[in-house]
Amino acid sequence: MKKARIFKPSKNAMQSGQANSQSWVLSFEPGSASKRDPLTGHISSSDTNRQVKLTFPTQDAAISYAERQGLDYQILEPKTRKRILKAYSDNFATGRIEGNWTH
Repeated sequence: MKKARIFKPSKNAMQSGQANSQSWVLSFEPGSASKRDPLTGHISSSDTNRQVKLTFPTQDAAISYAERQGLDYQILEPKTRKRILKAYSDNFATGRIEGNWTH
């Protein structure tokens, strides 16, 4: 039986927005080990399911798809971000905790 993972991807570290992290992704776990080609050195595998990533708008939609297809699935819950709310002017406050102002 094929095994799948259902997860919500993390945000891109290079951007501040949450654009590609709102949908849920179903990806398959590797079914066979990767092998190195002796001539070229490239790594290949006969398992094509590792290339498939399906996106769903909700977690329930991903679960119902996995159950319809008869997949063993594992749900990886997303980690919540700890947000520190502060004003821009706090960077220039005289009583800052982060360190002394040197300019």
